[in-house]
Amino acid sequence: MSSTTAILLTGVLVASACALLGNFLILRRMAMMSDAISHAILPGLVAGYFLAHGPNLLVGFLGAAAAAAVTVFLVEALQKTRRVDGGSAMGIVFPAMFALGVVLVSKFFADVHLDTDAILYGNIEFSAFDILYLGDRELGPQSLWVMGALCALNLSFLGLFYKELKLTTFDPGLAAALGFSPLLMHYATMTVLSITTVGAFTAVGAILVVALVIVPAATAYLLTDRLAVMIGLSVAIGAVAAVAGYFVAVALDASIAGAMVTMTGVLFAAALLFSPSQGLIAKARRTRRNRARFAAEMLVVHLFTHEGSAAQAAESLVAHLSDELRWSVETARQTVARALDQGLVSQAGERLALTDDGRQTARQVLAR
Repeated sequence: MSSTTAILLTGVLVASACALLGNFLILRRMAMMSDAISHAILPGLVAGYFLAHGPNLLVGFLGAAAAAAVTVFLVEALQKTRRVDGGSAMGIVFPAMFALGVVLVSKFFADVHLDTDAILYGNIEFSAFDILYLGDRELGPQSLWVMGALCALNLSFLGLFYKELKLTTFDPGLAAALGFSPLLMHYATMTVLSITTVGAFTAVGAILVVALVIVPAATAYLLTDRLAVMIGLSVAIGAVAAVAGYFVAVALDASIAGAMVTMTGVLFAAALLFSPSQGLIAKARRTRRNRARFAAEMLVVHLFTHEGSAAQAAESLVAHLSDELRWSVETARQTVARALDQGLVSQAGERLALTDDGRQTARQVLAR
């Protein structure tokens, strides 16, 4: 297998595995839990290194997973005291765990070189050279096996407990009434997230794994309001970002993992701007349409209020609208043109008069 293929497959698998769980973190407003876990696994890695008397994938993985589980437990314990909220609890626990790891490293492994870049950004560039062996048999890049297994784990978890996850996410009270345990599903989700974070740590590092968990899911959230579609979109967005990021990194001779995460940010920015339902451009258009509709309604109510009165002649003058309704000349002109197009008013010279449709619209507005 070529180095390019190994890197691309690893990136796609990492992004996909992270995105699957990120959807439920976004919906549960627990996005920063992945940040807490990614920082807090350092003491577990140090403990694994100590117990194995050197680098060992399995022992390090178990130690990091245990540290992540402790982090989740401590965050939940602090929240249950009702003295701090969820965000504050995470802000207390993960710096403490990370600092504990730093203390352990400085105390017991001061003579061991730890590559800061590898901790922060991972070593996905060398994934093709980290080979997994079964006896004397070469099985291929180790990262592909690890992340492939984690993707299968996350897909199985979502497939088996999709109904429970959906119900406990959107309506925990109803879930409890129906006999499901929201707390049990929460801990199960956090356990799978911890395992995924630890596995992705070796590929993209402690910091960047946070973005791969959150950003694809947040991007998909802007594009749909259906959970199943959101999950599929988040995986696709993560995969596209991984592939595009690789080629950007090669072109710029930059960090591959960093470029992959940067591309997730680019895709999020695109969704934020151009999403048909929640994009900023769509929102601006809706605001403009609503403002124009409201102005037209103000016009017909104004004319309806003065219809048949002694002031009707003066109040129906186009030139009078700017002063009466505090509109600019251009706003008055556009509003009158819109009302004419919709058949709400008729114009004779400089005077406006309501049509039957305009009177009906005015009555409906006043009846709200």
